[in-house]
Order: sequence, then C-alpha cells, then structure tokens
Amino acid sequence: MGDRDLRVSDVEREHVGRLLQRAVGLGMLSLGEFTERMDTALAAKTRGELNTVLVDLPGIRLVGQPTQAPAPAPGFHQGPRYLHQPQRYAAAQRMPQAMPGNVIRARLSSVERKGAWQVPPALMINSLLGSVRLDFTQAVMSTQVVEIHVNDTCGSLELIVPPEATVDMNAIDLIASSAETKVRTGPPLGPLHIIVHGTLRFSSVKAKHPFGTNWKRFLNGA
Repeated sequence: MGDRDLRVSDVEREHVGRLLQRAVGLGMLSLGEFTERMDTALAAKTRGELNTVLVDLPGIRLVGQPTQAPAPAPGFHQGPRYLHQPQRYAAAQRMPQAMPGNVIRARLSSVERKGAWQVPPALMINSLLGSVRLDFTQAVMSTQVVEIHVNDTCGSLELIVPPEATVDMNAIDLIASSAETKVRTGPPLGPLHIIVHGTLRFSSVKAKHPFGTNWKRFLNGA
C-alpha cells in the first residue's frame, strides 16, 4: 500500500481547510473554487484524494510528504512548500504588502474604525502601548476574506464582527498574551471571514459580536 492509499484524519482535513482559506485570502482561489475544494477535502478518505485540492497551489507540501524534502538538483529553484505541522506553517506565512490605506499604527494611542469604512483585503496593524478597535458591522467590504497581520506590544486589538461572520485566530504567536474569540470559527461560509496572524507580546486580542446579538438570537428563537 502506497502513501496515497493511507487514510486521512479529521485533523488533516481541517488543516487542509485552513490552507484553502489562506489561498482565498491571497487571491489564489475564488470563493466558488474554495467551496468545491472544501467539499472534496471533507469527503476525502485517503491522502491521494485529499492532495488533489492542493496539488496546483504554489508553496504547498502535499499531505504525507516528509518535512525534509530531497535536495533539489543544481540550478533548480525550489519554492516554499507546505509544512505539515500547523505551528510551522503559521511561522512561514507571508506578511501582507504595505500599501496606502491598509496600515494601522498606534503608538501610545487608540485607533478605531467604525461605520461605513472601506476594508481592504489585507490589513497590517502595528501597535505599541496602544489600542485598536475595528468594527466590521457596517463596514464596506471589498472581499469576503480579510487577512489581518498584527505586530502588537503591550496593546490590545478588538474585532467587532456581524453575527454571520467567522474569525480564525489559530495562527497567532502569543508571548505572555491572550486571544479570546466569542465568534464562530471555520471556513468562510458567511459574508465575512477574518484570518488573524502575527505576534502579540504582553497584549490581547478579542473577537466578538455587537452587544445584544445573543439576546436578539434568543428572542428570534435561533
């Protein structure tokens, strides 16, 4: 029996799902392609079936391949490959490119975005002894998936998201810090999915719904 015929676990399926989310955030997959590949990944029973959703994505190591790949032949450039352990993959994530409008800096200050503000596909947050509050409930979105790279020291980040939104904080590197989410995680099935990664030092990050959301759901029988 070859590696392609080995059975895959739920952990491997979930990990591949996170890679597909990342590919959507980087513009490598459309939402339709993401949905189709997620269906395939969730139904996959063997490594061969699971690898079909990753094989054409750059920078991906297929499930079951060894972490240490054979040395490339002279003159052959080998790009970055998928690292099977989630924490090693998180460390290899690319930082979004800094562009006008997608960088938020807070130095001994507080920054808030709310109302009908324009949300770019990627945000960079650089905070030192500051607080950043991003309210997405009335924001104008350009993409369904928003990537947030945070570099925070002795600060705080708060995300206010609509009831149907999902937030993924699994790739944050915490150093004497805390990450709390009261929002559903998982694939971007709703109108907004936020992926947060980066490093927090003596800081905190929290994702939550607007005040009263759970009470409204209760009254509506949800």
